[in-house]
Amino acid sequence: MENVDSPAQTPDKTISGIVLDANPEKLSGEIPARDAPPVKKTYASDVYDSDLFGGVQFNTTEDINIPPKIIDQVIGQEHAVDVIRKAATQRRHVMMIGSPGTGKSMLAKAMSELLPKEELQDILTYPNPEDNNNPIIRVVPAGRGKEIVAAHKEEARKRASSKNMMLLVLVIGVLGIALISGQLLMGIVAVAFIFLAFRSIMPKDTALVPKMIVSNKPDLSAPFVDGTGSHAGALLGDVRHDPFQSGGLETPAHERVEAGAIHRAHKGVLFIDEINTLELSSQQSLLTALQEGEFPITGQSDRSSGAMVRTEPVPCRFLMIAAGNLDAVQHMHPALRSRIRGYGYEVYMSETMDDTPENRAKLIRFIAQEVKNDGKIPHFDPSAVSEILREAKRRSGRKGHLTVKLRDLGGLVRVAGDLAIQESSPVTTMQHVVAAKQIARSVEDQISDEYIRRTRDYDLAIVSGNLVGRVNGLAVVGNDAGSVLPITAEVTPSQGAGAVIATGLLKEIAQESIKNVSALIKKFSGTDIRKVDIHVQFIGTYNGVEGDSASVTVATAVISALEDIPVRQDVAMTGSLSVRGDVLPIGGVTYKIEAAAKAGIHTIIIPKSNLDDVLIEERYKSMVTILPVTRIEEVLRYALVPDDLEGFEKKLLQLGKHMEIPKMPLHKELADQAAQALPPA
Repeated sequence: MENVDSPAQTPDKTISGIVLDANPEKLSGEIPARDAPPVKKTYASDVYDSDLFGGVQFNTTEDINIPPKIIDQVIGQEHAVDVIRKAATQRRHVMMIGSPGTGKSMLAKAMSELLPKEELQDILTYPNPEDNNNPIIRVVPAGRGKEIVAAHKEEARKRASSKNMMLLVLVIGVLGIALISGQLLMGIVAVAFIFLAFRSIMPKDTALVPKMIVSNKPDLSAPFVDGTGSHAGALLGDVRHDPFQSGGLETPAHERVEAGAIHRAHKGVLFIDEINTLELSSQQSLLTALQEGEFPITGQSDRSSGAMVRTEPVPCRFLMIAAGNLDAVQHMHPALRSRIRGYGYEVYMSETMDDTPENRAKLIRFIAQEVKNDGKIPHFDPSAVSEILREAKRRSGRKGHLTVKLRDLGGLVRVAGDLAIQESSPVTTMQHVVAAKQIARSVEDQISDEYIRRTRDYDLAIVSGNLVGRVNGLAVVGNDAGSVLPITAEVTPSQGAGAVIATGLLKEIAQESIKNVSALIKKFSGTDIRKVDIHVQFIGTYNGVEGDSASVTVATAVISALEDIPVRQDVAMTGSLSVRGDVLPIGGVTYKIEAAAKAGIHTIIIPKSNLDDVLIEERYKSMVTILPVTRIEEVLRYALVPDDLEGFEKKLLQLGKHMEIPKMPLHKELADQAAQALPPA
């Protein structure tokens, strides 16, 4: 049996599972306190739904991390980013087509960062002793060019010093002889002759000094050159005019050579936006430079002395990123576009992105980027960020999407920040953003408001009562403004075959939509409209009308005039119309509704498929009632005020019926031949 009293064997005492040291001295001391649980950090954004900000927590946008690389700062253009990464790795050309402000120039700059590291070069021009009009081109490693030019200048300085010393000795000697012989005047004439002889016979010391036309630093990344809007000389290089072409006053040809954007982009990226604005001759030369990787510099003006100068081929192995709007493709040189397609990529830039938590988080980062890049405005708090996100939804014009036209959205960010500075606010709040939306309106939106005010002054805007043949339509002005578009119709006896005549500077699609309405008019009236002319007028369309979103309005106005049924003037409408009477979706529904509200119209008819696209400002919500429709019959029920309601409903039923076209019987002989041709059962 073991001795339990032995100190070496005495176990520690325990209380409720906690071991206590048996040593009384240790027990008399303080028991160490447990580590306190970490306190969870809270942010101002926590009061909002976490999905609103995509799970990002912040007090202001100053807390948002911004990626250092430009390519990681691009938002909403995942496909374009992927293409740019591939093109940079494989050294391919890229053409980006899309609306302004979608990130084309940003992606071009990002490509120069992604290019594999290459040894950059300096390019120098040297005088050609055999042909002064054909300067010699020399390529050296980056940084070496400055050393070469400095060495030649030092050598030229020494030669000039030696020559000046010899000239000075000669002048003193001549003057001394003239003074001794008493022929001072002749001595002065002799000195002048010697001076002119030296000037004309002896070449300039600087004439042999090379000129560096392209300079790079060894540690720099690939050059990025923006050639947007460049004329031929700035793009392809030029030779300056020399007003003094003889008498020892001329400037050597190699000193007048100026490199173009294609040469400065050597081993880098050349970005040209609005590529279609370049002259075809410049596009042809650009194609040659892309194919050959070198392009000689010559004078671009026929009336300049530089036109006689043509250098040796100058290296210009660059990657070209061409950009433009949709019309750029139509006006590009076909061979240039073929070159890009054959040796690169074509990318269409997105205008919207899905409204997901992940993309909302990216937009928050965009706000932080804009504040940082501006450097003068205060950061945004969560309330301001939430309002910017709402505006991004509104400007997308599509349900479940956010706009990717971030240049315009960035303008709103800066105006809101300016208002915060004006009020000496440390952060930008929702109130600043709401106020900024009123200040940072587009010119089209301001013109629309002015037009509505003027129509009220001259009673052109009718928003109450009932009138026959007049309907308040709605239109989009520019990209982010709406306008009320009154349309009137009148029916007159025809002098020949009946026709639908529409006026108001209608463009092609609008004219076709008028023709489509004719089918519904025939079904509703049930009469032969060949005996009448139907006149349709778009009032106040000084800049023309394009699109088919007024089809519903035209149909309502014509049916009203044809059947002599009044139209409610407190109703405005918009929607495309199929020949079978279906109301189809249109664009800009939010801006159209807001324009109607500004004009004092309280009821707006829109396509039901556009209902989720409506994101009007809070101040307009109580001013309007929105009626979503799917068929023309619904539009007519809401808008027309018939005296004979029963007869009116019968005609509406006719619109909903689709005509059964009887099949033509085959000729008996053809039927027999067809029966014989059939295989036996």
